[in-house]
Amino acid sequence: MCSVIRRTQPVRLALALCLRANCHGSSYALTDIRHFSPGLSTSVSPLRAALRAYCTRMARIEGLLFRQLFDRDSCTYTYLLADTDTKEAVLIDPVLETLGRDVKLIEELGLKLKMGVNTHCHADHVTSTGQMKKQLVDMKSVICVHSGAKADIHVKEGDKISFGRHSLEVRETPGHTDGCMTLVTGDQSMAFTGDALLIRGCGRTDFQQGCSKKLYNSIHGKIFTLPDSCLVYPAHDYRGQTASTVGEERKYNPRLTKTLDEFVDIMKNLNLPKPEKIDIAVPANMVCGVH
Repeated sequence: MCSVIRRTQPVRLALALCLRANCHGSSYALTDIRHFSPGLSTSVSPLRAALRAYCTRMARIEGLLFRQLFDRDSCTYTYLLADTDTKEAVLIDPVLETLGRDVKLIEELGLKLKMGVNTHCHADHVTSTGQMKKQLVDMKSVICVHSGAKADIHVKEGDKISFGRHSLEVRETPGHTDGCMTLVTGDQSMAFTGDALLIRGCGRTDFQQGCSKKLYNSIHGKIFTLPDSCLVYPAHDYRGQTASTVGEERKYNPRLTKTLDEFVDIMKNLNLPKPEKIDIAVPANMVCGVH
């Protein structure tokens, strides 16, 4: 497994080119810039081999359909997971502006969307869960009970979000907001970390019940206790990176490799501008995205 992850590192720069457009300058949950592909070969064969290894690693859970989708305006990742036999599916962190795209994909793949899950009450975009329910009538909206937001289902620590033979375990990871949660697959090979843990960064803590100490303890206690090989899929990325691993973040994350006091000082001095859509997004997301 380690050899597979090592082979994927040179390809990150190539994968990043697909997503960089329109994301520079976003300040919602900034990550630190690092380069992970020294000596990247210009020959075609090694790159193709690395891409094959990367894609295989992403899809290694038997019977699981997985799609990573992207919204350029907010640099938000939406994740579609489904059981290939029952066709039951869940959608994580859907965005209102991509509602049509997501519904079309779900219908094309013949899936039955059971739940639209928000990892927290977002401040940079409006969720599409409320509007999606009008088009996919059997779908239920899901959010953490501590978010204070409306939803059909409120979940808490240790709950399971099931679809077919698969499930996602809820791990409460507050700090960016009180209602943040990380969703972990049953075999602990994938973790959907919302805005708690980003790739070489983390969510900001200067609004919406933000608390740097809580966030630090959440990540170290609930995410960094997962296996090193567990893939990290965040809700956002502003540098074109698509995934990381728990082992990488524990070793290389420039904020979370610090002591608690150092982390608190870093977060206190970020001086980030207010998110553009916060005055629209938060009130809308408190009512499942339906104004």
